[in-house]
Amino acid sequence: MKNLTKEQIEQFNRDGFLVVENAIDPELLQQMKDDFNNWVDESRKFENPYGETVDGRPRFDLETGHNAAQPGLRRVNAPVEVSKAYYDAMINSNVGNYVADLVGANVKFHHSKINSKLPKTKTVVKWHQDFPFTPHTNDDLITCLFMVDDVTEENGPLEVVAGSHKKEIHTLWHDGVFTGAVKDDVTADCIKKSVICTGKAGSVALMHTRTLHGSAPNNSDKPRTLFICVYSAEDAIPVSPNPVPTEYEGLIVRGQKTNKIRSVDYEMDMPQKPKSASFFDQQAKHKENAA
Repeated sequence: MKNLTKEQIEQFNRDGFLVVENAIDPELLQQMKDDFNNWVDESRKFENPYGETVDGRPRFDLETGHNAAQPGLRRVNAPVEVSKAYYDAMINSNVGNYVADLVGANVKFHHSKINSKLPKTKTVVKWHQDFPFTPHTNDDLITCLFMVDDVTEENGPLEVVAGSHKKEIHTLWHDGVFTGAVKDDVTADCIKKSVICTGKAGSVALMHTRTLHGSAPNNSDKPRTLFICVYSAEDAIPVSPNPVPTEYEGLIVRGQKTNKIRSVDYEMDMPQKPKSASFFDQQAKHKENAA
């Protein structure tokens, strides 16, 4: 199993993100691709989000305009519960070691999902930080975006603002509505400063939970599928409901359980758990020029 170099750790701590190649073994990567392709084929039979997660919400979320000829499967909630390949990637890949290098020896799992942009689909991820969705007693949380497909400049790559993890926690509430997106002036500033994260399939983008990020639609003829796992230091305790609840929440993936709580000083608005299949419906409520 591999670990990060000193230079990679320094880069992550400075910028709040890092792309690492060859994080997933090729055989496992192919199994992940096969499982997702099977889900896409299955989705052709449905017109609305379907399946069921542990809290009763749909497991499979479909983009507006989805149909059998042009499927728009954009989200799979908690794929680790229904796929051995995704479970293995979550717990056994090099990524668990990378997270331990960044937050300490004791690491636990919080949640997982797949965000996919199939060819010529319109899904946009509006600018936000992850921490306001998943506040903990401290912010040693890492969002790990496993690249199931090649991620290019054309197919809607992750865009980030370097160093933003060291700055303020932005509200995702506007006019009394939780929109899951930052204010328009913050978005405009993010676009000016954005850095794209591309990589070959099998790479992983490691992102601090407070890093500002978003992504554009996939205008290419190639899919862009990301398996996203959120991990935390073992002594970071959730202070709000998990937005993507799973039977594996709190699973120790590296190190051991200490039963300790470590707190840091911060202040932010409590999030609102999605009532539908995913946060995409929350972000759809964000209107331009929101207060």
